[in-house]
Amino acid sequence: MNAPDPDVQRFLLALAARCSPRTVDAYRRDLAAFAAFRDGAPTDADTSDIERWIASMRADGLAASTIARRVSAVRAYFRHELLIGRRTENPAASIQLPRRARRLPRALSPAEIERLIAAADGTTPRARRDRALVELLYGAGLRVSEAIGLEKGAVDLDERIVRVVGKGGKERIVPLGRPAAEAVRRYLAMGRPHLDRRYRPELFLNARGGPLTRAGAFLVLRKLAAKAGLEPERVHPHLLRHSFATHLLEGGADLRSVQEMLGHADLGTTERYTHVSDRRRREAYFQAHPHARRRTPEAEPTG
Repeated sequence: MNAPDPDVQRFLLALAARCSPRTVDAYRRDLAAFAAFRDGAPTDADTSDIERWIASMRADGLAASTIARRVSAVRAYFRHELLIGRRTENPAASIQLPRRARRLPRALSPAEIERLIAAADGTTPRARRDRALVELLYGAGLRVSEAIGLEKGAVDLDERIVRVVGKGGKERIVPLGRPAAEAVRRYLAMGRPHLDRRYRPELFLNARGGPLTRAGAFLVLRKLAAKAGLEPERVHPHLLRHSFATHLLEGGADLRSVQEMLGHADLGTTERYTHVSDRRRREAYFQAHPHARRRTPEAEPTG
């Protein structure tokens, strides 16, 4: 599209009232991709246009998840046009989205988590910060955006809870274990004061006194992973969140409680972790049970 389409711009403006800037940008890119395929505004497209677009994306080798996301954006746009009365039907409503391969979230083992936490031991301000960061990401199952967005007063050390503002501005309260609370206490007392040169409200600060960024958090974990003898490219903040959920369910926590602690709007999102727990139980069974290890049946006795 050479110039912004006014209908698309109105849709994005309405979307911005309830979604993050990053989500709005994703919708903008997906709608621009459809407009580029049609060589014109998407407003007057029909079902056959969308089907040809899907066929073109498949021919280009795009992943099913990418195609599904793009079609979902177009569907949402036409749903908006239908609601405001600019169209009488949604041409994307009958389109079957490509099936996405089900990807189970990976998780570190409890022993690997302990190695990662131990790698953050130290008495320097940054070491204390890194220990507190890892303990909160794993101990409270925070998203990286939630962790770096925490302010100093978000962690109640006496009650051992953290108040988290998650997606859509929804606040939730997550309990903290003693190790996480103690790590944050030591960081606030003996680490953060040495980093706070600009009187920032954020809990986690970088070496220059500014707020720790998303990229900074990723870098911290990769360095700790390398020190712990783990694969640095495998370890990232969301992996600790996956580990938090998986270990809770393996320990007997009920699904609804885990959903609330993770801040998932849909229980189905949390249910993915039950598959991880089931898989680990099966692996443990086949490795440990004598009959499970037996590969060939014993010969029947004769006579």
